[in-house]
Amino acid sequence: MRIAVASGKGGTGKTTIATNLAVALAEDGHSVKLVDCDVEEPNAQVFLRPHIESSIRVEVLLPQVDYDKCTACGECASVCRFHAIAVIANQVLIFPELCHSCGGCILLCPERAMTHTFRPIGDIDSGRSHGLAWVEGRLTVGEAQAPPVIKAVKKAASDADIILYDAPPGTSCPVVETVKGCDYCILVTEPTPFGLNDLTLAVGMLRKMNIPFGVVINRSDIGDSAVEEYCGREMIHILARIPHDRNIITAYSEGDLMLSHRPEYRDRMLRLYDSIRRQAAA
Repeated sequence: MRIAVASGKGGTGKTTIATNLAVALAEDGHSVKLVDCDVEEPNAQVFLRPHIESSIRVEVLLPQVDYDKCTACGECASVCRFHAIAVIANQVLIFPELCHSCGGCILLCPERAMTHTFRPIGDIDSGRSHGLAWVEGRLTVGEAQAPPVIKAVKKAASDADIILYDAPPGTSCPVVETVKGCDYCILVTEPTPFGLNDLTLAVGMLRKMNIPFGVVINRSDIGDSAVEEYCGREMIHILARIPHDRNIITAYSEGDLMLSHRPEYRDRMLRLYDSIRRQAAA
């Protein structure tokens, strides 16, 4: 089963839910893999402290020009919808940061003057911790496109009974790439006006993608009741409510799992998974 843990905004406790749910399931005997798809700022390893067993480089296709064949006709620039190629004074200029590696310029060059090389844009680390497998994607600093790294890290982590994807915050392309193909999505929010605003965006995204989802309300005993009322109106299942608990805050600030300070939450995480499994099967 593939489960994404997402949120409309950062700071709602998404990684807290993802890591503690993964550990609770692993300790309950399940085959679990936690995949950190927040490739611009992955932090699940802070709480899991995994033993890293392997690292691989993520590379994307980058066109290059054979000037012995090139006539500077400009066909490659005209076909590139991302404006990654320009032809100036009989020179073909390629802007790697704009290239989306679609290969259109290579296919449509009339002189077959465009070939390709590969450009590194990130890394994938794999390891184990707390009886579960852990995989992390990490975008190279300065790179602009997270989706190719997310796609690569998901491909590298596809061999467990339960795969949990810790998604980036928001509702942009990196989140869409993360939740795509998942059986279920947990949306973690908080009972504040900002939490509600971004939750509605995330709900709209998942409904458009036809992915089943439910909500976890973190710090549920602060703020207002607007999130609860919204979920009631929209018939959205509330999977769990996590109170504003000093012990959880202390665990987070020390880089520890919530379960290490509040072991009674292990059963709550298992009930959360059972609820997800029933909804996904319905």
